[in-house]
Amino acid sequence: MSTAVEDRDSRRLAWCVAHVLRHASDHIALALLHRLDRPTRKYLCRDEWLPASAVTLLLRHGGEADRHYIARNPHVVGRPLPGLPGPARYARRRTPAGLLPLLRAELGRDPADGPLTTGELTGLLRRHGIRRPRAALDVLRLPYALDPDQLAAEHARRPLPPGSTEALLLVADLPEKTVRALLTAPAAVADGPSWHRPAVRAVRMGRLTHDELVACVAPARRTLLLGHLPACPGLRWTLPEQAGMRAAVTRALAPLADDPRLWSELLRHAPGFPGPLPELVAAVTAGTAGTAGTAGSPDGSDAPHDDLARAVRRLAPTAAEPATGGVERELALASLAVPMETVEEDVRWVRDCLDRGLLTGADVIRHKLPACWALDEVHWLGAVDHPDRYDRPGAVLAARAEADRLFALALGEDPDAWWRVARTLPDFAGTLPHLLLRVTDGDSVSTRP
Repeated sequence: MSTAVEDRDSRRLAWCVAHVLRHASDHIALALLHRLDRPTRKYLCRDEWLPASAVTLLLRHGGEADRHYIARNPHVVGRPLPGLPGPARYARRRTPAGLLPLLRAELGRDPADGPLTTGELTGLLRRHGIRRPRAALDVLRLPYALDPDQLAAEHARRPLPPGSTEALLLVADLPEKTVRALLTAPAAVADGPSWHRPAVRAVRMGRLTHDELVACVAPARRTLLLGHLPACPGLRWTLPEQAGMRAAVTRALAPLADDPRLWSELLRHAPGFPGPLPELVAAVTAGTAGTAGTAGSPDGSDAPHDDLARAVRRLAPTAAEPATGGVERELALASLAVPMETVEEDVRWVRDCLDRGLLTGADVIRHKLPACWALDEVHWLGAVDHPDRYDRPGAVLAARAEADRLFALALGEDPDAWWRVARTLPDFAGTLPHLLLRVTDGDSVSTRP
């Protein structure tokens, strides 16, 4: 039986690993998860801040104990797990009385005479899933025999509407290959108001991680737009999901570095490029984007849409703006290294500095200590009633983006370096840049064995 000290250390390490996993790619995350002992994995699965991609990886590659603890984590939002929001709320809805006569007329037979074939099912889904998944879910409650390969071929021939695709992701038992196929569309197809819903649903249902979504969504312009979905009513990214998606898109765009010519080429070819974003980035860096089968924009013009141009500008590296605020800003930065008497006073001060423009989320990541507090927004924005909600989302996104940049710059794709950071983080008293410098220089200050 573990002692109280060992139990506390496991809790703290799990808390820190959960924050590190936000900024790690899938293969780095898997390497970290495999190195955790059983008590730490237990606390990680129960952690409030467990990112969506880590949940997916644990459900896919973890054991029964991992699934047991995740299923009882009340903060894992939107997952298809016992007691959590998911397709069950759609199943409780009664099938409209007039639907069955309509389906009989469309099929030319009674659906009760035998299960629907893949062709019949896709035909009904094309007519009943234009925007939302409710009508398509009613269709999927009928008996059917679905061939995943034929479904993927039907979708490639003529894409299913977003509502039907979302319904299939909600309730159909589809292999990963078919899920990826359903998230592709011809470049010439215009993006309707609900085009993003299947991609958001695929991540929230645990079908794909953010990195996998970036690798399979086509055309490439949709991936760029998913990296910066505007806040509107309806199904959208939660704040942590938005940060994770932007981090995954940024990793895919890393080969462009800070070359303005390459970013200009990306924006020029993105509207009509038919393949996924990694293929577009490879073509742009190789100088072959103009011969990669780029089609015209959906509206028939070659000019990028305003939303796409705005999304690319948000993802592109920018020069640091000259600091303003004078002495007050210097005092605000210094205060990040000197915690006040209570956490509440510290939070009020940081929030006031953010509101007055003296500090940004990136400043908090670079200057607040200890590093584990800088990575946890609760220690500088205060506790919230729900981990998906913050009244200052801009500061949170800026902090996550700066942490992504620092981790990528210092650690790259070295799993050992990421593990050293995770082990060192619970006991490190300095800032995050200082921690990354000490670990990458081979001089970790961790007291752990």
